[in-house]
Amino acid sequence: MADDTPRAEELFYAGYNCAQSVFCAFEEQTGIPRAQGARLSSSFGGGMGRLREVCGAVSGALLVLGACAGYDDPDDPEAKKAHYLLVQEFARRFREAHGSIICRELLKDVPVTEGGAPEPRTPAFYKRRPCAAIIRDAAHLAAEMLEERKAQTE
Repeated sequence: MADDTPRAEELFYAGYNCAQSVFCAFEEQTGIPRAQGARLSSSFGGGMGRLREVCGAVSGALLVLGACAGYDDPDDPEAKKAHYLLVQEFARRFREAHGSIICRELLKDVPVTEGGAPEPRTPAFYKRRPCAAIIRDAAHLAAEMLEERKAQTE
């Protein structure tokens, strides 16, 4: 599996939100076309619709893990358990790298405008926030974990 880190960051700079940037970078692996993936992940940007809850990059990465390694049988508790452990491990590694999975905590030093309207994507917007690095790391971590899972099942 290719490392989709650069593609995720490029998508962010193209205007996609954090969740879209990570999820859409894995278009080939998920089999979900970019337009559909962008719609599917659109609600999770800004920590879920600018609520500053769970980081959009984390949500996008978890969507990738679900699409590529999730379970679909509600009567398979072992598959559910294995997937939840994967999610928890992702969160552990992300927290280890960034201190939190919560958007408002990750952006604690960044002044944010209130309300539902997204901020204009200007050079100043990109310069004052750590989102590009966070997106890059989330995509890299998702790719790494999918590779590890693949190696374990071979």
